[in-house]
Amino acid sequence: MIETLELLNIIRFFTGILILLYASYTDIKSRQASNKLWLIMGFIAVILLIFQYYNVGFENPYYLIFIPIMIGIVYLLFQMRIIFGGADAKALMAVALLVPFEPSIAEFPICKGSFMPFSWSIFQNSLIIFLFIPLSLCLFNILKRDFKFPNAFLGYKMNISLARKKFVWPLERIVDGKRKFVYMPKEFDASAEFDKFEKKGITEIWVTPKVPFMIPLLIGFIVTFIIGDILFYLMNSFI
Repeated sequence: MIETLELLNIIRFFTGILILLYASYTDIKSRQASNKLWLIMGFIAVILLIFQYYNVGFENPYYLIFIPIMIGIVYLLFQMRIIFGGADAKALMAVALLVPFEPSIAEFPICKGSFMPFSWSIFQNSLIIFLFIPLSLCLFNILKRDFKFPNAFLGYKMNISLARKKFVWPLERIVDGKRKFVYMPKEFDASAEFDKFEKKGITEIWVTPKVPFMIPLLIGFIVTFIIGDILFYLMNSFI
């Protein structure tokens, strides 16, 4: 028979998956995720915490302090533009409220006992998964026989007319009449940049996809529930 705490953790698990899955879908389609999703996740999180408090209690109530700490860290990272999307920041804040403690469902997570807050482990694992994107881009460019360092790790070549219709940032700009590679594209009028290239007769440039972080966050959420803190797991394996 499933114990009350384990049942609560199962609800947390599927709540996170369903909401992040739908957010990933809308993020892919329109690069937007409704604020209602994070309000729903936050509301469910509060209800679960209240129910747990009155029926099971908290093994280590001091971990609740990591909820505002995590929210503050995420807000700071967003202000520093380390986290680019507002939806990504709100999702991480809602996750911090949903899983403030390390959950236990049957034998999962495999690696238990991480000293980091569980919501931070989710964020950390999501970043590790996100790092596979440059490797994937590199492999894609090698297969296309279009390898150029460091461009191949950050994007791929695309026809400008097609790039106008896609969710991409130009990795090149026209500066003082010359073609210049840009490592970290910032907010600017991409359409105006495309116009500059076309006026020079350039039809193909390097672009970088606007990859929705919601997808690595979804995968990181699932992986953390199953495996646990990946870095902590690796440290325990090799040290």
